[in-house]
Amino acid sequence: MELVTYRGVVYPVQCDVMGHMNVQHYIGAFDQAGWHLVAAIGYKPSWLKERNWGWADRRYEIDFIDELPVGSLFEVRSRFLKVGRTSLTTHHAMYNSEKGTLSAEITAVTILFDLVARKSTPLPPEMVEGAKAYLVD
Repeated sequence: MELVTYRGVVYPVQCDVMGHMNVQHYIGAFDQAGWHLVAAIGYKPSWLKERNWGWADRRYEIDFIDELPVGSLFEVRSRFLKVGRTSLTTHHAMYNSEKGTLSAEITAVTILFDLVARKSTPLPPEMVEGAKAYLVD
């Protein structure tokens, strides 16, 4: 199951010399979407301070498919592909809202990270179950 995890508009400051959104802003939108996706399965932003738990991206595989020029409205739809002991493999697809076309997509492997110990930490059972409910067949 996909969730809409981010919506945005392309501002002139986000564009490169060729007049479309620069790759750094695609990554920024995908990163924002990731936080909303993990929140949907139970991660709470307060855990950054309460538990010293954050997220560390381990791997990205990204495809840029169609340009988003200035003024474009877009949305990111996200889903889980795999649930590991300490990691989640996610897929995020960015769509041009006006055209309904795919602009870019990314597969990411992200680990739950103990910010004090500086290493991965097991996903809580409720997050594992939450993610499994969204897994793609």
